[in-house]
Amino acid sequence: MSASTVRRWLHADAIRPWQHRSWIFPRDPNFAVKAARVLDLYARSWDGAALGEDEYVLSADEKSQLQALARRHPELPPGPGRVRRVEFEYTRGGTLAYFGAYDVHRARLVDTIAPTTGIVWFEKLVAKVMTTEPYASASRVFWIVDNGSSHAGATSVQRMRAAWPTAELVHLPVHASWLNQIEIVFSLLARKALKPADFADLDALAARLEAFAPRFNATATAFDWRFGRTQLADLCRRLDAHRPAGARPLAA
Repeated sequence: MSASTVRRWLHADAIRPWQHRSWIFPRDPNFAVKAARVLDLYARSWDGAALGEDEYVLSADEKSQLQALARRHPELPPGPGRVRRVEFEYTRGGTLAYFGAYDVHRARLVDTIAPTTGIVWFEKLVAKVMTTEPYASASRVFWIVDNGSSHAGATSVQRMRAAWPTAELVHLPVHASWLNQIEIVFSLLARKALKPADFADLDALAARLEAFAPRFNATATAFDWRFGRTQLADLCRRLDAHRPAGARPLAA
């Protein structure tokens, strides 16, 4: 029996136990409630009432440890029958953090660059947004965030409200960043602007990051978000089928 025959048989198998995917089972006891209110905001409603024209929904987060890797040999451009070649060896030129706030309905990105993550730098992003129109004169601005240290816990909600009375910080369930639309923007940033990483120094990396938002805003349209309360309820039912007996169900 040839090796190619074995490969064909294995490839045709309906069950492939040698393959696996890692995942995190939702452990937030209020997963469904917290997720539902974020999905309501995407659908332009809050507490059962439609949002007004002067109310906005922002999805925000930060990307840390963006490295300025300088390749030891210049890359070679693609050619006929040859892919782009990037040198394997590199020198490290330091790291930066990228903060972004994405208006999910207007498809507009506001960003800032910092030497690291943290509360102070997140507040700088908030100030940049909240002093810019239309958010400066909005009746309410909802900020959807995960549970990262820059904006975690009830204290962050109080801090936001004290600094910006029209701002409402809304936390996602723990380990549910996949519900945060800014992650889609960050994926575009990584694939379109940062990979493969080849930056002479931090200034070059900063220049690339600074150029992203204007380019993105020039052509962006709102994401076709289709995961709503119906899909959430179905997900919770399927997850409950795998929970231990006696565990609190996710589905309402």
